[in-house]
Amino acid sequence: MNIAANDGVWSGSWVAERLGVELVGDDGLTALLGLALRRNPKRAHLLVSNVLGKHVPQSPAMVYGHGFALGRRVRDLLGEKEARRAVVLGYAETATGLGHCVADGIGLAPCLHSTRRPVAGVAPAGGFEESHSHATSHLLLPEDPALLATDGPLVLVDDEFSTGNTVLNTIRDLHARYPRKRYVVVALVDMRSPADAGRLTSFAEEIDARVELVAAASGTVLLPEGVLEKGQELVARYEESAASGDRSGAAPSGPAAQFPAPLPGVAPQADFQRNPPGVRGTARPAPTAPHQTDNRTTPHFTRIDLHWPQGLPDGGRHGFTPAHRIRLESALPTMAARLAEALPPDTRRVLTLGFEELMYAPLRVARELEALVTAEVRYSTTTRSPVLAVDDPGYAIRSRLVFPAHDNPADGPGDRYAYNVAGAGFDAVVLFVDSAGDTPELHAPDGLLARLGAHAPHVLLAVVPSYVPALPEESPAMLPEPLCGPAFSSYPPEDVGWLLQDLSDVTLEAPTEEREEAIQSGGAHYAESLPVEYQPSEQYQALFHAALETSAARIAQAVGVVTETVLAERSPRPVLVSLARAGTPVGVLMRRWAQFRYGLDLPHYAVSIVRGRGIDANALRWLAAHHDPRDIVFVDGWTGKGAITRELADAIEEFEERTGVSGFDPEIAVLADPGSCVRTYGTREDFLIPSACLNSTVSGLISRTVLRSDLVGPDDFHGAKFYRELAGADVSVAFLDAVSARFGEVVDAVDGAVKELAVADRTPTWEGWAAVERISQEYGIHDVNLVKPGVGETTRVLLRRVPWKILARAGAGADLDHVRLLAEQRGVPVEEVGELPYTCVGLIHPKYTRGATGADGKAVNL
Repeated sequence: MNIAANDGVWSGSWVAERLGVELVGDDGLTALLGLALRRNPKRAHLLVSNVLGKHVPQSPAMVYGHGFALGRRVRDLLGEKEARRAVVLGYAETATGLGHCVADGIGLAPCLHSTRRPVAGVAPAGGFEESHSHATSHLLLPEDPALLATDGPLVLVDDEFSTGNTVLNTIRDLHARYPRKRYVVVALVDMRSPADAGRLTSFAEEIDARVELVAAASGTVLLPEGVLEKGQELVARYEESAASGDRSGAAPSGPAAQFPAPLPGVAPQADFQRNPPGVRGTARPAPTAPHQTDNRTTPHFTRIDLHWPQGLPDGGRHGFTPAHRIRLESALPTMAARLAEALPPDTRRVLTLGFEELMYAPLRVARELEALVTAEVRYSTTTRSPVLAVDDPGYAIRSRLVFPAHDNPADGPGDRYAYNVAGAGFDAVVLFVDSAGDTPELHAPDGLLARLGAHAPHVLLAVVPSYVPALPEESPAMLPEPLCGPAFSSYPPEDVGWLLQDLSDVTLEAPTEEREEAIQSGGAHYAESLPVEYQPSEQYQALFHAALETSAARIAQAVGVVTETVLAERSPRPVLVSLARAGTPVGVLMRRWAQFRYGLDLPHYAVSIVRGRGIDANALRWLAAHHDPRDIVFVDGWTGKGAITRELADAIEEFEERTGVSGFDPEIAVLADPGSCVRTYGTREDFLIPSACLNSTVSGLISRTVLRSDLVGPDDFHGAKFYRELAGADVSVAFLDAVSARFGEVVDAVDGAVKELAVADRTPTWEGWAAVERISQEYGIHDVNLVKPGVGETTRVLLRRVPWKILARAGAGADLDHVRLLAEQRGVPVEEVGELPYTCVGLIHPKYTRGATGADGKAVNL
């Protein structure tokens, strides 16, 4: 096949004819765009740019020129003064190079591009989702956080502007962090539908900022009814037909055996995945021996040292400034000359191939090379996006090379692709990768180098050093990755990562009375040991299940309300950090609600906080290194008197003063806030949350957290135990499933409650703290730490401490059945009280010694 020319046929006609898709708009639109198909549940068709340098090999001068011209238009729009204050943000992976070109056209604008590659030690300054993309999660990792903190215009660059969702998500996220008055959206093509066109204007009014658009061409795609299903069916049929060919790798017995039989009107896919070339064939098959290349010669590999300037970033992943641009442009002639010298003298057609997000550096070198040699130079880039290939002049993706990822991606191994390379008649391919991509997978028998060598006699490898911002010279010790189930906890690994160390092999349990005496005498802190895990009776377990059945919908509604509030007011992409362990089931449920309602996959971690000792500072350090602290939302089950709320605020302040890390919001999001201690809650009612009824068996079989100097060093996470031996009594996942199953029926109630909360005065009154102080005085306790308000805290007193008495609000009903049962089992009196802001309050035995209990270990009255 010869895909170097398209015989004057529009490269979208194949899709248009079969699916009834129409591309309408500016006269030059079809010169800029072709069409292809892909397996995607949201959008079957793909707009393929002819001037982006991603899927279609193109003159590097043309690719650079289109982006540079857009930058000039932005500069004219902004004016010289505002253009000098602008910052450019390009989208990974397709528009990383385009963003740089636009920045070059503006003149003095620094450029940052989003990335899907997390970098250890670099805290994200933001992130967002791309709704229709194959891979959606973007990170923003500027070396200098101040890059995005200016108030000058932000220029957002993407290859196409279709629904506008990606851009609006980005602006909404960044505007909440770094508000500014002007945004400019730049795209090669504006393909919004009439329905989407007005969203930009209304969105600008919503955020009180100017949002303008610059595009090289505009139009829209007219999609007939049922096009998604029809496109998916066509892709499925086509892939099935292609898969029916010989995939064994053995030589076929004759020409006809080399190619799968085509579907009517559909050419077989030119896919060279995992088999020697020739086994899978093309649309115009010619007898080709299985191990021959397109050029019928043995490929030759050469590694080229570009003499890349030391310390110069390879692109805008961490920011690329005008000073960086000057250094690059000074070095371009030398780098291009070294490439030209390495090319065979008879080279007629050469491809410079970039690597996923690494687009700008290869493009600039290719443009310099194009001006230096007589050979025809083309430029394109590998990608992680799977697209159907059809060898037809009316189709934009004529061939496809498939190879394994070779940069150890954060989302795990997978296939990567190079389009329109096979069959294009290149004499030489210059492959650019950064050093993170120069791995054994690149050089493997089925790796990219081998794939390229099957279709070009000369393959040159140019490795650009991966730029990683310098870490502080005295950086703290590296911390381990979070613990996950099933090795630690009975929760599925995706539900929560525990920023704890496993102390399962250490004996930490002590009898309740012994612990209480040590705690109250000042001889030990409560976090230095663990209570013996309470083993519930059959009667108590039955009570738990009855309470769960009764309250599951009520809890589901509270989960929905608090999650919706967090998404609306705190961050569109929050990182949930639950306070172990009471907060952890709530964090998992909030994560499940975000998945149920919006398809979001929110990170969730559990950390330790200890009254009187603060939050685990090493856990905060780990979170700051892996996420933007502004996205962190601390989660707990409920508030009592608000002691942990105050503890967290003090601990965050101390941590930020000591480390210089800022951005953490100490405001806790809770399921229930009966103490009126926080603004973000699901309800302020004091009701039974069944997860409070049990200990580890409803919390992933994890103990409460432990902080003891002989077990937890200065660079360690706090500890906890995993009670594997209690698996038979574990109801952790059953609790989550029971509540999650009720999500669908409470959506309307949640939406109504969220609207009411949005306009309500939610300022904390701390009435719970005032009530606790009053009770402490009235009952002669004189220690607020021994007064535990609320159903959840009272339950903890009965399970873990030595209770003195229980105060119950007069008329409290089934919410206290389990409390009454536990109190009866432990011989603790329940006293009904008329005026009580909580459903109940648990009082710990004041001035406790073991002599204060009777022979049976039950409480005695003072």
